[in-house]
Amino acid sequence: MIKAKSLSKKYGELEVLNQVDLTINEGEIVSIVGPSGAGKTTLLQILGTLDKPNKESNVSLMINNTNVLNLKDNELSKFRNLNIGFIFQFHQLLPEFTALENVCIPGFIANRKKNEVENEAKEILSFLGLSNRINHKPNELSGGEQQRVAVARALINKPKVIFADEPSGNLDSNSAKNLHELFFTLRDKYNQTFVIVTHNQELANMTDRKLEMRDGKMIS
Repeated sequence: MIKAKSLSKKYGELEVLNQVDLTINEGEIVSIVGPSGAGKTTLLQILGTLDKPNKESNVSLMINNTNVLNLKDNELSKFRNLNIGFIFQFHQLLPEFTALENVCIPGFIANRKKNEVENEAKEILSFLGLSNRINHKPNELSGGEQQRVAVARALINKPKVIFADEPSGNLDSNSAKNLHELFFTLRDKYNQTFVIVTHNQELANMTDRKLEMRDGKMIS
């Protein structure tokens, strides 16, 4: 599903990533751990096509059999919208829209039919236990509910891979536990691939594989 080779990133003289190689299989749930400043979020942003690695002769990033580094900006935006979902520590919901509307936005961006997107959004929200909250705005939802809406939004276009950056970092322990279990339920239901950056060792130990970063390098 993901095959990265020689990913490096510098900001001026600061080297954040140093020749990172990575292979992640379809349907796998992988956690990336390490101290703050190790390069975890930068790696996740590059894998998720939100940022680009330094241009080097041997660098490559294959996602779902596509070398995303060869795509033009408009092609990359379309690829990202259809193949990649994102879950962040802070849910990033738009406050003026309801839960249902927030979930539908990526589907509308993909120019899918309105009724089709709304019906799928309702189905996903129901699966996540939010069928009675679809018309509520974010400030009317609990933290755990807001994060589940964000998960539903990440799922609406049936992406092949979902990147999560500290997804439970802003949740209480019970909501975090429920979210962690949800990832595995979603993997079993949709055969999706999850790449999760986390400081939560309980979550990291649950995953199929735990990768550790330190000083911009993958050490395990």
